[in-house]
Amino acid sequence: MFSGTYTALVTPFRNDQVDEAAFEALIEGQIAAGIDGIVPVGTTGESPTLDHEEHRRVIRRAVEIAKGRCQVIGGTGSNSTAEAVAMTVEAEQDGATGVLQVAPYYNKPSQEGLYRHFAKVAAATKLPIMLYSIPGRCGIEIAIETVKRLADDFSNIVALKEAGGTVERISALRQALPDSFDLLSGDDSLTVPFIAAGARGVVSVASNLIPKEVGDLVRTALAGKAAEALKEHERLYPLFKDLFIEPNPVPAKYALSLLGHMTPDVRLPLCEMGEASKARLTATLRKLGIIS
Repeated sequence: MFSGTYTALVTPFRNDQVDEAAFEALIEGQIAAGIDGIVPVGTTGESPTLDHEEHRRVIRRAVEIAKGRCQVIGGTGSNSTAEAVAMTVEAEQDGATGVLQVAPYYNKPSQEGLYRHFAKVAAATKLPIMLYSIPGRCGIEIAIETVKRLADDFSNIVALKEAGGTVERISALRQALPDSFDLLSGDDSLTVPFIAAGARGVVSVASNLIPKEVGDLVRTALAGKAAEALKEHERLYPLFKDLFIEPNPVPAKYALSLLGHMTPDVRLPLCEMGEASKARLTATLRKLGIIS
């Protein structure tokens, strides 16, 4: 169901409005590069600062632009179960091919609360659901036992984006879950080791910039060409790290602005990169030949 490279799309802004022309160009570039899917309005898409109508429109526009040429996984998670359900139903109505459901943040539910939250969402849609565990942002982890319980109870909960930072957890998840359940890396820098441990791809920030290179890296790793994949991972690793020297997606948007694809604008409480960070990221982009 979910295998390969999925780009966690940035949401371009111009004069504090969604820049739809830049968004369309970004998606067309992704599809031309052979990306497997796009993920609008996740963390990288600044979902917390989009109002409800903007959120729905960005997903709808992604579907309209993609025209079935790649999967469109709408970011419809929330720390409010009712809101997550409503946004998921809307994404299904608007033609998304799947949804990404982040663990509820800030309210820190128990594992039983997590189970009931995701169960409500799953019961409200026929779309395939990718769970998203990112304890560094949410303050909680979706426990392996909870993932297994959800996978056992709901046929449309079919994948997990794992951003917990450990290869061991991928191994433990792979042992606990059926082979049909897809695991994807939530960190570009861990894609190759995660695939070696049983993951099937990545939800990538770096592929906003270099979709072909990230796609090739994933295909090489999935083909079992370990040495070749490791060599490419080592080449791209400085970029993977520098895209997180300040809060995501600030560095990614700055890099995209250097390529002329969009403004570097983000919405408060995010703000522009510091000068030292700009210099470091620019140097890495030049070293890799991404900019001249």
